[in-house]
Amino acid sequence: MNLVTRMGKPDATHDPIEVAHGWLDEFGKAALATVVSTWGSAPVPVGGQLVAGPGERFEGSVSGGCVEIDVITEAAEVMAGGRFKLLEFGIGDEVAWRSGLPCGGTIKILVESLSIADIAYLDAVLAARYSRTKLCTLTNLASGSRQILDDSCVQEGPLAEAVRSGESRLLELADGQVFLHVFNPVVRIIIVGATHVGQVLADLAGRIGYDVVIVDPRTVFANEERLGKTSVVTEWPETSFNCLDLDKRTAVVALTHAAHLDDEALTEALRSDCLYIGALGSKKTHMKRLERLRERGISQDELARIRAPVGLPIGAKGPAEIAVSILSEIIKVFRGAL
Repeated sequence: MNLVTRMGKPDATHDPIEVAHGWLDEFGKAALATVVSTWGSAPVPVGGQLVAGPGERFEGSVSGGCVEIDVITEAAEVMAGGRFKLLEFGIGDEVAWRSGLPCGGTIKILVESLSIADIAYLDAVLAARYSRTKLCTLTNLASGSRQILDDSCVQEGPLAEAVRSGESRLLELADGQVFLHVFNPVVRIIIVGATHVGQVLADLAGRIGYDVVIVDPRTVFANEERLGKTSVVTEWPETSFNCLDLDKRTAVVALTHAAHLDDEALTEALRSDCLYIGALGSKKTHMKRLERLRERGISQDELARIRAPVGLPIGAKGPAEIAVSILSEIIKVFRGAL
């Protein structure tokens, strides 16, 4: 049973795939630029995308502003000619010096024209995103042909290893160089407690593209006036978490200030394989919390997964700064920096 009281709709305003889909519906054409390789200090990772449309429209980023103008210009030519093009910018290029890459770095960007025929491809990417399933596509850089990979076709060899790694990359296969684009589920943060810290954390996480769900049975806190379009579940954590798959790309943060709610949420989170578990409170508060969780049968190894006091130790004061410290720690864990 779906217990989501109010599910916010994904914000299509700034997402390149969503925007590309809309522009194909409206104009019948667009161009998609994808970072396929980086070296050095390139500011956008492999897989980063920008969509360009008629009339100098664009959304997304492939270099943080360094070479966007040149990519958009090339995209207009690709749209007009129905072709694809592989661009490369590096520290020795005149364009790179003009655009800001002399700080170091090389990027390769694949620019592909999109037509109505590509709607099915965009639909598949979006469907995987909404269902939180991984999807992989393979593009041949010599022919421009693109295919959605079937797991049954990539059981062994370098391609299978790359798919399992979950990282987009260039590969040399028998039929030439290809780009493997791995669309992983977006990092999701389940915020237990629609507190002031939770409000700010939800807003910040949404702005960087994370999925956010707030769990709080206290409807005086969890209401649309306070939380806007954020997805909300107004059941107790034990019930709520049953309809929220706590996968390895999910973070759980307990912020309710109510011991019985936080304890229940942490108990459920510790039974899962979620990426991150954090809890608000002082060291003294956390020691008492650990005692209560032990009484629930939680082992010491499991308790060690809880990050408390939650957030990076940056001396944060007040709800907004605390939210920044929490999000920073989640990003650090997600990026594997610990």
